Amino acid sequence: MIKETLVEEIKNCEKLLIGIGEEWKSQEAEDIQVLYDKLLELIQNKDYFIVTTVTDGEIRKSSLHQKRIVAPCGNVTWRQCSKSCTKDIWEQGEIPDDICPHCGQPLTGNTIQAEDYIEEGYLPQWNAYTYWLSATLNKRVTILELGVGFQTPTVIRWPFEKTASINNKAHLYRIHGSFSQLSDTVKGKAESISENSLEFLRNL
Repeated sequence: MIKETLVEEIKNCEKLLIGIGEEWKSQEAEDIQVLYDKLLELIQNKDYFIVTTVTDGEIRKSSLHQKRIVAPCGNVTWRQCSKSCTKDIWEQGEIPDDICPHCGQPLTGNTIQAEDYIEEGYLPQWNAYTYWLSATLNKRVTILELGVGFQTPTVIRWPFEKTASINNKAHLYRIHGSFSQLSDTVKGKAESISENSLEFLRNL
C-alpha cells in the first residue's frame, strides 16, 4: 500500500526532492544503472532535484538530467591534485598519466576523502540546487530519501527533515534498510520505510 501511495504522491506533487545515500554505492549493486533508469522512469516528468552523497560517479553515467543533480561529497572520476596545489579539476582521462601538471604530485579523486577537498567542482550545482529549493516553499513537495544513513547526515538527512518540517505541503519518505527512523520534527509529515532502498525500487 505504501508503494502505491508514494507513486501517487510523486505523480501529483509540484516539486520532487530526492536524496541518494550510501546504500546506492555501486559495489552494493551490480545493477546500479538499471536502478537509476528505473528511478528516471518514476520521476522523468517531474520538476525534480537530486542530492547525492555517493562519490563513485555512477549517477553521472545515468540518463538522469545532469543539471538536476548535485554531489557535494564529490566524484571520484573527477581528479584533483593530491596536494591541492591548484584549484583545477580534470575529467577522468584528461590527464593521461594522472600526475598534476603543475607540481608533479599524483592526482586523486575529487571527493571528501581527499586530503584537501577542492569544493569548486560541485559549488555551481549547489547554487542551482539552493535556488531550486527556495522555490519549493508553499509548493506541494514530495521528499524521497533513498538509502541515506548517518555517514554525512548534514548533507541530506537533517536538511531534508528541516525542509519537510517548515513546508506545510511537504511529505517525506525515508527508505533505508537500517536507518529509517524519523525525528519528532517530522512526525505526521513523513513515512518511515524499513527496507533497503535498492530492493524497494527493484520491487516498485
